[in-house]
Amino acid sequence: MRDAAIRGYAQAMLDVADAEGVLADVEDELFAFRGVLEANPDLVQGLSDVGIPAERRQQLVEELLGGRALPQTVQLVSFVVGGGRGRVLQDVIIEFLELAASRKSSAVAEVRSASQLSDDQKSKLAAALEKATGKKVQIRVQVDPSVIGGVLVKVGDQIVDGTVRTQLNRFREGLRSAS
Repeated sequence: MRDAAIRGYAQAMLDVADAEGVLADVEDELFAFRGVLEANPDLVQGLSDVGIPAERRQQLVEELLGGRALPQTVQLVSFVVGGGRGRVLQDVIIEFLELAASRKSSAVAEVRSASQLSDDQKSKLAAALEKATGKKVQIRVQVDPSVIGGVLVKVGDQIVDGTVRTQLNRFREGLRSAS
């Protein structure tokens, strides 16, 4: 179970986005921003450095997201960073996405792929995951060139690794075991 503070921040963000009628857009923007954070550890360090005044860290959020995201998204991220929780911002976003999906009686499937999936591929993947989980599944795709081929899917705590790299590793292990 996640830290109570993480859940509290995520719940507050969810309540604000929902009350302002921008929940779906904020979900999309936070998902995309989480990808930026994952790819930039120095950015996470800067947002979480308590040696930098909170106002400056919040200004950095404005510089990063202002004009690219809804004002509500900018304010919500700034709220977390200003509260000294920059180091767990990614966890807050994950919790936010899970709470939003739960509110809609659905699950979020985080999909990493070497390239963007077509609408048909997303639909087929969603249908397969809905059958497996028994829930409506929202597909969130993050393009990750390190995947090479195939997809890596995470739904809640479950991970399905269908990447080419993993398949090759399994094949190699099978060859070693057979020798």
